Amino acid sequence: MTLIKSISGIRGTIGGRTGDTLNPLDIVKFTTAYAQFIGGKKIVVGRDGRISGLMVRNVVVGTLMGMGYDVIDIGYATTPTTELAVRMAGADGGIIITASHNPRQWNALKLLNREGEFLTAADGAEVLRMAEAEDFNYAEVDHLGSLTIDDSYNQRHIDSVLALKLVDVEAVKARKFRVCVDTINSVGGIILPDLFKALGVDYEILNGECTGDFAHNPEPLEKNLQGIMDKMKQGGFDLGIVVDPDVDRLAFISEDGTMFGEEYTLVSVADYVLSHTVGNTVSNLSSTRALRDVTEKHGGKYTAAAVGEVNVTTKMKEVGAVIGGEGNGGVIYPESHYGRDALVGIALFLSSLAQKGCKVSELRATFPEYQIAKNRIDLTPDTDVDAILVKVKEMFAKDNSAVVNDIDGVKIDFPDRWVHLRKSNTEPIIRVYSEAQTMEQADELGKQLMQVVYDMQ
Repeated sequence: MTLIKSISGIRGTIGGRTGDTLNPLDIVKFTTAYAQFIGGKKIVVGRDGRISGLMVRNVVVGTLMGMGYDVIDIGYATTPTTELAVRMAGADGGIIITASHNPRQWNALKLLNREGEFLTAADGAEVLRMAEAEDFNYAEVDHLGSLTIDDSYNQRHIDSVLALKLVDVEAVKARKFRVCVDTINSVGGIILPDLFKALGVDYEILNGECTGDFAHNPEPLEKNLQGIMDKMKQGGFDLGIVVDPDVDRLAFISEDGTMFGEEYTLVSVADYVLSHTVGNTVSNLSSTRALRDVTEKHGGKYTAAAVGEVNVTTKMKEVGAVIGGEGNGGVIYPESHYGRDALVGIALFLSSLAQKGCKVSELRATFPEYQIAKNRIDLTPDTDVDAILVKVKEMFAKDNSAVVNDIDGVKIDFPDRWVHLRKSNTEPIIRVYSEAQTMEQADELGKQLMQVVYDMQ
């Protein structure tokens, strides 16, 4: 069992001993600390379709009411829907109950500020400090908070997407797309059909029941998506679409059943946005160089940020980026809001396809070709991650062909490839991502660095 406390929230497996898992006692403590930190009177709560979601929701809502907060419960909702709801409701903050791409036994609390954006690193650290201190002050009986159930925000989210100036609703309707969608038994199965209907898109949903009993590993990687890939190979669809349980990550499958490439979700959407809007882009250090190439082609400047949505959005604001995100299929479009949003990504991608009049595979062929190998090393209690990162830095410090970046783990940048090692914020692992012209070259580079880690364990 595992409990991970970080600046982005608290995440863990359900069931087991307190302090080691995501359990009611730790949920109360962490929720109380957040409520005490945020201040104000109103907080939005939304949740994905996980089996444990109702239990966690009840603990969170009761705790917030006990702190004197009026709670707006928006029910089953995507992460971007909850983010938008905070702003739309004029709330002081929000809590998203989701463990994103983690397997079914996990859940988490993601914390938002009054802008509907994730807390900064400093704010997140303060919430953690307050949770550990347990110096709490609850409301007296005459000042307990209230609960309002409001299920209108899914439609309001869709309406906001349709209103974006680069979402070409008429062109999409005229193209009469037929899509196959895997919503992995969570909230995507609730909201995406309504989006497709509004866009005039014919669709077939796989794993559409919002049960939280995921039909396969919910991370939208090729190795987990054989079902929809086989379905696409049978023909009859223009596009395959895959989301994760909280619908902030997005992957596409071409009409022939081949992966478009999770890394190229952001690249393709950015190319469309930049063709209409002059500006800069941002992605994280573990994302493909293809975004840099596309950005420079359109006359903009690309900047890399540390991994983590709040790090990317902070950098986007600093450089005035018009589009950004993460290579894991996360599209952040400031015209909508500063948060990864699969609905926005889908609408912009379909608009691009409709305007270009091409197939998905033809669009993919227009982008620079890179391959990323995504490996992981499971941590043991004795693993000294800091010592490993220092060792890796030392190995390449005197290599004139390499640029070493240590703002988030260690990234070694060579002229024709790169490798990035960092400790995950969401799982007890070291992520080892590497990119080159071919998958064989990328995987070889990653495994060279992995062997260094193994030798030190």
